[in-house]
Amino acid sequence: MLIQFFYTLRSAKLPVTVKEYLMLLEALREGVIDDDSGPPSIDKFYYLARSALVKDEAHFDKFDRAFSAYFKGVELLADFTQDIPLEWLRKTLELELTPEQKAAIEKMGWDELMETLKKRFEEQKERHEGGNRMIGTGGTSPFGAYGVNPQGIRIGQDKGRNKSAVKVWDQRAYKDYDDTKELGTRNIKVALRRLRRFAREGSDLELDLDDTIHSTAANAGMLDIKMVPERHNKVKVLLLMDVGGTMDEHIHRVEELFSAAKSEFKHLEFYYFHNCVYDFMWKNNRRRFSEKFPTWDVIRKYNRDYKLVFVGDATMSPYEILQPGGSVEYNNEEPGAEWLQRLTHAFPKYAWINPEPQGVWGYRQSIAIVQQLVNQRMFPLTLAGLEGAMRLLSK
Repeated sequence: MLIQFFYTLRSAKLPVTVKEYLMLLEALREGVIDDDSGPPSIDKFYYLARSALVKDEAHFDKFDRAFSAYFKGVELLADFTQDIPLEWLRKTLELELTPEQKAAIEKMGWDELMETLKKRFEEQKERHEGGNRMIGTGGTSPFGAYGVNPQGIRIGQDKGRNKSAVKVWDQRAYKDYDDTKELGTRNIKVALRRLRRFAREGSDLELDLDDTIHSTAANAGMLDIKMVPERHNKVKVLLLMDVGGTMDEHIHRVEELFSAAKSEFKHLEFYYFHNCVYDFMWKNNRRRFSEKFPTWDVIRKYNRDYKLVFVGDATMSPYEILQPGGSVEYNNEEPGAEWLQRLTHAFPKYAWINPEPQGVWGYRQSIAIVQQLVNQRMFPLTLAGLEGAMRLLSK
């Protein structure tokens, strides 16, 4: 039972012993994961196996990869008692084209796109489906939902499909990142600690053991207690996080980073933005339109000694960075590039953390633009990437 799983862990260079493996089997026989919270599941087995087999948190990442490789697809077995999601049925109404057919669709420029949309609003009186001009569904028109167009405006669709929309004609709701996420944050905390710098300040609160021993010895053995001010973390971090849209694919990893950062840095300030920073940010996604924080106020509020860290996939239409009015949500008066330059000028110690795999960066025009704007200070959301970013910020 599970002997191949044991060999998979050993192949992944995990120091797993036969004794620990037998302990795991004994726990399974005793029904440790069959409790009041429900029947055994792959998640419960994961936590049990990790507790029994991994004795050093430095090996958690290796264990996760080996576990995923061995049990890949276990929970994909069909459950015919479940209702078919409406989204599955909706797929039959969506347009699917070959790469050749997609390449043949004409792409409008920004000015033409906005002017044409204005005309369509004026002339259209009824619903359209499968066309190439009007606002509708399932067609090649640049305006609508569930169709295909290399550069269009998405209207009435809950989420992106082809990542080609340059503007979204909907008010979307985002969820705040969970700052209490604990699973998998340990290694991230280790990487972030490279940035921490301590100093002694304030009133005498801590025992100085070395000085106490020296003074006592010099005082013929009479106890002479010496105190020193408490050590404080002096590093100040301003964290700006992209939320919503394509960032939904990276919620789990960003939550781990956010949770680790809140526990490691005493002086941490954070704000949200969507895709690119513009003239305002927010702290609560449910109130992002009613409680705005002007970016100019953020720049003026914090001193230059704050370390500025952007977290975002930088995956968007280039118009969102370079064009006034390019935001997918509102008509911004100044392009996002201007605000990025203002922020990086105000906070000289800065870095961009990108959760997208580094292998795809070269295929995203927007990522290349952002890299240029932040002077190539973009790092992947990996342990090596975080260590590189923290090393840069600590200089």
